[in-house]
Amino acid sequence: MARSTTRPDLSHDAGEHAVVRRLLDSAATLSYDPRTEVDWETPLDEDFHGTSPEWSTLFGTAYWAELTDAQRKELTRQEAASVAGTGIWFELILQQMILRDIYAKDPSQDKVQWALTEIADECRHSIMFARGAKKLRAPAYQPRPLARELGRAFKTLASGEAAYAAILVAEEVLDVMQRDWMRDERVVPFVRTINNIHVVEESRHMKFARDETRKRLAKAGWVRRQINAFVIAVASYVIVTSMVNKKVYANAGLDAARALSEARANEHHKSMLRSSCAGLMDFLASARLLTRPALVFYKRAHLI
Repeated sequence: MARSTTRPDLSHDAGEHAVVRRLLDSAATLSYDPRTEVDWETPLDEDFHGTSPEWSTLFGTAYWAELTDAQRKELTRQEAASVAGTGIWFELILQQMILRDIYAKDPSQDKVQWALTEIADECRHSIMFARGAKKLRAPAYQPRPLARELGRAFKTLASGEAAYAAILVAEEVLDVMQRDWMRDERVVPFVRTINNIHVVEESRHMKFARDETRKRLAKAGWVRRQINAFVIAVASYVIVTSMVNKKVYANAGLDAARALSEARANEHHKSMLRSSCAGLMDFLASARLLTRPALVFYKRAHLI
């Protein structure tokens, strides 16, 4: 019997190595230290917004039309702080998932070193967001208790494509918002700097998360794909609906009950979310992760 001459295909490994090497090189040449890059010393200028006004959950509502300019600016500053708090929460989840993924692996490998580099980035981002929220004179916003407990379970149990695709969803949604805010001269300058740092450094993380999701789904069977599509969709729903804490309205001096009611019915904000996620939904569709049960949660979160 003739022996098989088939050799292992090393092209994928070589391609993955090249991607990781480029990410490491990029991190070495284009990274920021928020301690020195962000202006922490200048007092908060209340003549600026915290986000682009169009991204406020009340923009376009009857209540927004009644607010004074000062009230609108204070609301967007509280909303920016809330988004930062959600970002910290998910970055802590992300770090734990990545640490589990590389546990006991060879730390001399480029891929493991990239994972450690990403964790270092996320640590700096979390500190940056926390300092930013404090400078915006906002409390430490956190997701509602149920979301926190679901996050606790997710960071403990999620792995493979479920972990990396959920990371991608969180980062992509925030990325689109922050690209608008960092260019908007109506936004307070130090927040624009924070957004710029996060966008630049997260672009590398998103590249890695996309590649890992594709790679880990390559040999996934129907059942595994269905389960992970559902898990990713639920995680996405929890993340997106946790972005703006309902306490921001009272902290901005508004009628909280009315503001929350109008925010929930705000078609403009829902449209902003859908348009911002078009590219993400295309990616999930290409990965065959937009199953019928998953679509229920994406629609409820106004991502599609």
